[in-house]
Amino acid sequence: MATVEQILAGLQEMALVHRAAPPHGTPASASRQHYYLPVGCLKDVVGLYPAGLGRSYTELVRLQPAFAQRAVQLVSELHHSGAAIQDATTPMEAALALQHWTSSPEALKGILAGAPERTTALLGRFRNWAMGAVPQAQRKASVTTEGSDVGPIDWLLARGLLVPLDAAHVELPHSVGLSLRGGVIIDDFALSPPVPELGWTTAVLRRNAAMSAISETLRLVGELLHAVREQPLVTLRSGGVGVRETRRLAELLRVEQARVGLLLELCGLAGLIRLDVDSSSWVQPPELEWLGLPRQEQWLWLVNAWLASERVPSMVGQPVNGAQGLPAGHRTAAGSTIVPLSAEPQRPDAPVIRKRILEILHELTTEAVAQDGAAPVLDAAAVLQRAEWAQPRMARRFSSLIRGVLAEAELLGLVGSGALTQLGSAFAEDRPDAALAILGEHLPAALNHVLLQADLTAVAPGYLAPELTEKLLVMADAEGQGPATIYRFTDSSVRRALDSGYDAPGLLEFLREHSATAVPQPLQYLVEDTASRHGRVRVGQAASFIQSEDEAALLELLSGPKAAGLGLVRIAPTVLISTAPPRQAAQVLRSLGLSPAVEGTEDPAIRLRRNPVPQESLRPVYTPPRSAPADEDVAAQLAVLRQAGAAVVRQPGGDHAGEAATQLGLEVLQRAIRLKQRISMNVVDSLGNANLEVVVPLSVSGGRVRVFDPAKETERVLSIHRIIDVEAAEELRQ
Repeated sequence: MATVEQILAGLQEMALVHRAAPPHGTPASASRQHYYLPVGCLKDVVGLYPAGLGRSYTELVRLQPAFAQRAVQLVSELHHSGAAIQDATTPMEAALALQHWTSSPEALKGILAGAPERTTALLGRFRNWAMGAVPQAQRKASVTTEGSDVGPIDWLLARGLLVPLDAAHVELPHSVGLSLRGGVIIDDFALSPPVPELGWTTAVLRRNAAMSAISETLRLVGELLHAVREQPLVTLRSGGVGVRETRRLAELLRVEQARVGLLLELCGLAGLIRLDVDSSSWVQPPELEWLGLPRQEQWLWLVNAWLASERVPSMVGQPVNGAQGLPAGHRTAAGSTIVPLSAEPQRPDAPVIRKRILEILHELTTEAVAQDGAAPVLDAAAVLQRAEWAQPRMARRFSSLIRGVLAEAELLGLVGSGALTQLGSAFAEDRPDAALAILGEHLPAALNHVLLQADLTAVAPGYLAPELTEKLLVMADAEGQGPATIYRFTDSSVRRALDSGYDAPGLLEFLREHSATAVPQPLQYLVEDTASRHGRVRVGQAASFIQSEDEAALLELLSGPKAAGLGLVRIAPTVLISTAPPRQAAQVLRSLGLSPAVEGTEDPAIRLRRNPVPQESLRPVYTPPRSAPADEDVAAQLAVLRQAGAAVVRQPGGDHAGEAATQLGLEVLQRAIRLKQRISMNVVDSLGNANLEVVVPLSVSGGRVRVFDPAKETERVLSIHRIIDVEAAEELRQ
């Protein structure tokens, strides 16, 4: 009792509670005790569920009209079925009857004696929080109609032990939660922090595991950036990178798809790849600074970005909108999981949780007493136990992120062999410079050579320098995992290097410079033979060609500065090719005083007609006259063209989400972009559910709209065909 009084006195000094008079009717023997009440503003800070307990029946009846209407009937049914509960005629009487019926652990134990088999386990999920998710929570459950096969949720709803809040959530009332805890608010209250049972690992194993993880992560990130530069990542219509792209990257990196998701998220939050809204694909930013940094600075870049980011890479692969309540089997449709670089892995509290987890790991490591430099192995249970004791209000947040954060920390070398490393301790104490010095001392230097072998392979005897890895991936195909990567030379890989600008002497010189052994003769033959056959047939890009019988005029056009923007190349005495589309090329030629004729919308040919000026112009080329299309064909084509630019947005009252919308929808979006105005959009997700969102549109192009979500403080790209209506948010509030 003295300890409790000491705690209350401390709370009073912090102005969190104040002394109060004894309640009316308190016996004289107890009136000498001190009574305390919380300050008025404390409820706003603690929230609806202090200590994880729900609201009382009387408060639920007052705030939930649907439950107030149901409470009287529910109590009447229980009373007539033989339950030891007093009948009621008003909602408040029903609330008091339910509260008295469940007011003690013994009474609740008697009620649950006849419950279905899984009811107790289900109620155990409310240990730390009073609210849970239940599909069809407002279903009509009754003790008079239930059969022998009634489920736990229906059984609890019929007896008022769970109270529906809306169609998808329920709340465990205060008296039920308190009785489940044995009548005490905190059933495992302890003044001293719990000491977990720890395993041990050696300092050498911990350091080696961390250095290996860091080197492997840097290698994979480098290869991933090379793959993205070669082929940008196409996004899904709903946002994020789909299974097809992650499978392709998994094959290129020789790792599992789950690892690819973590690496993509890590690169995204670190700014190593970015979303190009014009092409709706993830690309590498031009002149990326990260590629030229030393390896320890590359690692520091990634760790700093991870600690500050509100994205949680480990959420990739989890069910979309996975409910933490009831029941686990009704979260989402089968197969609907979070994909990399989508909007779902956003958690505003992620930086706080990461930093606190590192601090707890550091506390537990410092408190553990070991000999011979051994380090304690700390799992998620040990960290969560300390977090719940120190910050019980954040227990739910820790429980949902702890395992993922530890996996991410291990990927970055902050945790090694299950123990907090020196690098992790440095970041827990806000000493990134010390972490950089430690890494520079222990991280093995990157190698700048390989071992060329006669079987047309190059073996990396360790982790290679990023520049060497980048060039080897151009001229050879990587095989295997880990530091001893094998690079295999083939006809196609050598041809790829020749396409990128190498020639045979330059390629062989590079291999001699970066090989600890001589270039094997089979590899030299492969390079020289492939180079001798390379370029006999050349393929280029052209959007149109220009044909005329006047060779001199074409030469003058080719050498003149005014037509330089057309990208002209001569492929025959009377033919030039251009990188510009036919109509653009014709417009430039007309500005030069020529009279080109475009041979149709599908024909890339431009033919120069007879010019009335005989000497200065090109010679005429006869083209047969073309008949005009029919009027109905012209009208049909105009209708298609007019609809092509319209946003696929269904206005209220529209027929179908796939129809072309009226121009009004685009005008609302464009006006909101100009005015930087919030709009209200009804967006259909991949499951067909319509969600009303208030966002700020930023740009519209290519059938997609880029928006800023003020609630989540993040940008998203939405397909216009998923927007079924749009309206200015300011107008809605008037």
